[in-house]
Amino acid sequence: MGDKVQLDRAHCLELLRQMLRIRRFEEKCAELYTLEKIRGFLHLYIGEEAIAVGVMEALAPDDAVVATYREHGHALVRGVSANAIMAEMYGKQQGCSGGRGGSMHLFDATTHFYGGNAIVGGGLPIAIGLALADKMSVRANVTACFFGEGAVAEGEFHECLNLAALWQLPVLFICENNLYAMGTALDRSEAETDVHLKAQGYRIDSEAVDGMNVVEVEAAARRGVAAVRAGKPYFLECRTYRFRAHSMFDPQLYRDKAEVALWQERDPISRFRDWAIAAGEVHAGDVAAIEAEVAREVGAAVAFAEAGTWEPVADLLKHAGAEARR
Repeated sequence: MGDKVQLDRAHCLELLRQMLRIRRFEEKCAELYTLEKIRGFLHLYIGEEAIAVGVMEALAPDDAVVATYREHGHALVRGVSANAIMAEMYGKQQGCSGGRGGSMHLFDATTHFYGGNAIVGGGLPIAIGLALADKMSVRANVTACFFGEGAVAEGEFHECLNLAALWQLPVLFICENNLYAMGTALDRSEAETDVHLKAQGYRIDSEAVDGMNVVEVEAAARRGVAAVRAGKPYFLECRTYRFRAHSMFDPQLYRDKAEVALWQERDPISRFRDWAIAAGEVHAGDVAAIEAEVAREVGAAVAFAEAGTWEPVADLLKHAGAEARR
């Protein structure tokens, strides 16, 4: 397919279904957090769904994915089950990380989903390592590395882009630029706010794309994946916006309500749904059916997590690097 997106009925339904899965899952997580079923930090992906869905459409099953602490949507679309993700949110043994990681540390080797990283920019060195292993083993895989625009201020961002360029590593860098690194506006922290231009300083081809448009994201991701498989790293800046706070603890005093409302008018789900209906590829009945299917999936995930078991205290030293001395 190259960088072409085949917008037939089946594909339109799949794009819509995946974005709705993320949205409804995240909304349920927010609800469960207020009920104290989910504890700790919780960073929601609401508003950014088009990026995870568009990029995943361009990847192959053997490709690797490395994400940030706002990674529920990435994991869900990549193929990690909603049951395993929700159980992880609850801290139950049946979670994808055994209940030890929680919201920010989802992991699933079977789908090549390598986190979920709480450290800003922490996934970048992991992506470089995975890509180097593939290149040394002569495997034709891509490593897709998601990170926020706040990560471009970190030293590992520059170190990793430099290594990817020097060694021509098969990495697709995806910057999810939602304009605010926690509570700091991009133009208050970066002299160059066109983030993708930073990659060109390392001689890595790059482009910026509307991160609120799933079709544009998929097309750009396909271009990027094609370039990476041809032997060069590629950098994609997806310009987006999170509709919810940075985390559930964030009072959002740093951005104006009118700005949030303006971006919500560009909701990636409603924009695509309305276009697909107008184009005759999707019907109102299809949307209702998808909503019902997603509701069942999310409901089943909550039931699975509720029925899960806590890890016995006696097992807490398992999987640790070294056991504590008795």
